[in-house]
Amino acid sequence: MTGHADVIVIGAGIVGSACARACAAQGLKTLVLDAAGVGGGATAAGMGHIVVMDDSPAQLALTRRSQQLWEGISAELPADVEFERRGTLWVAVDEEEMHEVRRKQAVYAAAGVRTEVLDARAVAGAEPELRPGLAGALLAPADAVLYPPAAAAWLLQQAVSLGAERLGPQRVAAAARGEVRMEDGSKLCARWIVNACGVGATQLLPELPIRKRRGHLVITDRYPGFVHHQLVELGYLKSAHAVADESAAFNVQPRQTGQILIGSSREFGAEDTEINRSLLAAMLRRAEIYLPRIGRLRAIRAWTGFRAATPDKLPLIGPWPEDGSLMLATGHEGLGITTSLATGELVAAEITGIRPGIAAEPYLPARFLNGSPAASEQLLFGEAAYD
Repeated sequence: MTGHADVIVIGAGIVGSACARACAAQGLKTLVLDAAGVGGGATAAGMGHIVVMDDSPAQLALTRRSQQLWEGISAELPADVEFERRGTLWVAVDEEEMHEVRRKQAVYAAAGVRTEVLDARAVAGAEPELRPGLAGALLAPADAVLYPPAAAAWLLQQAVSLGAERLGPQRVAAAARGEVRMEDGSKLCARWIVNACGVGATQLLPELPIRKRRGHLVITDRYPGFVHHQLVELGYLKSAHAVADESAAFNVQPRQTGQILIGSSREFGAEDTEINRSLLAAMLRRAEIYLPRIGRLRAIRAWTGFRAATPDKLPLIGPWPEDGSLMLATGHEGLGITTSLATGELVAAEITGIRPGIAAEPYLPARFLNGSPAASEQLLFGEAAYD
């Protein structure tokens, strides 16, 4: 098989599908290659939380822009995407965390994100299953939830309707200098190649500063009304970026089906998809601290997935400086569902020269090439990165 396109997108997870849609919308002849099927990999393993995060100004800009883009297409999304504006409750256990609630509200307000501070009584009224004695919470009402595999499939379908072509399943052996070579030896050519392979991105470009971070999720049977918002402890941010190889935090999501999705864990050093029983138990105990009765619910499935983590907790979006044909759209860690649309926008803008909705500079892969990638990884994946 040989052929030529303007853009070849490798990976049909939600990020790759969003990139294909954005490129096709700009009139670019776009091909999509995938090995695991549409919406596989991290997309199939993720929670599906459309959330604005403020760990850094660049993260805030990317997640805020993405939320706006999701809002813009929300009316078009089919029922199977299960898009719902559930809102996020960032739960505070004491006055120290309430100080963080007020800081977070100020940051969000400056970015135009509407929030509301809830006291202990308001939290109990909003979520009766939460344990008594919590100090309060920050409500972000515009945050949403969706079903990631269906969202990825819809985005790819949109790309195809705009003229993109999907070739799959296709396993890529190499991609560089405008040429994609399959494992069977066949080749495709394109002006630009988008590597949107998540943790698999390093198979095509080993020098990328990306590490696998395994996570666990549990889903229950149907218990409509048990919780109403996405519930996240404020300590989640400490856990998500902890230096320890393993961490767990309270992060619970109500699904449209009435099921409850329970997270969240993070684990460096794991290479397989096996359940880490001790970490899973710690995650569930953490959930019971906040929702005492959740332990009585019937869990029907537990699974793992891999997040693509970068040293500075920001994705790699844009051209790879050492190869003028290669664009990266990877390294989103736990925010790929949220940030997929803004990632697609940035990739299409870089290719076509149009102005994106936010500045591209914080996400450019070139930021890791001031020294050797290995030196950057050694420094930034250590404790200094998470002070």
